[in-house]
Amino acid sequence: MSITVNIYYTGENGSARRFAEEMESSGTADLIRSEEGNLRYEYFLPLGDTETVLLIDSWRDQRAIDLHHASAMMETITQLRNKYDLHMKVERYVSDENGIPGSDEKFIKK
Repeated sequence: MSITVNIYYTGENGSARRFAEEMESSGTADLIRSEEGNLRYEYFLPLGDTETVLLIDSWRDQRAIDLHHASAMMETITQLRNKYDLHMKVERYVSDENGIPGSDEKFIKK
């Protein structure tokens, strides 16, 4: 099992993109990627919305997320969110490691 959290950061006048760029350039994103249990931490830019940045953040389990939320990096992230006056929409997904018989597998080219 793994848990993926999609966070949509939205601001004004390019602030969401500047937030993501500062997370990367400051090394904060790399520190998060190196945390135990982090599987993915990556920013994307939606083509149809220039004021939003999507973060795909995946973790091994809830314990790893809880440790991340208790870390000092959360204060850094919160300060940057406030600096750029960002609003957030969050989606949370739990992986299906076993798959479903007859599922979408036949439609996926690997």
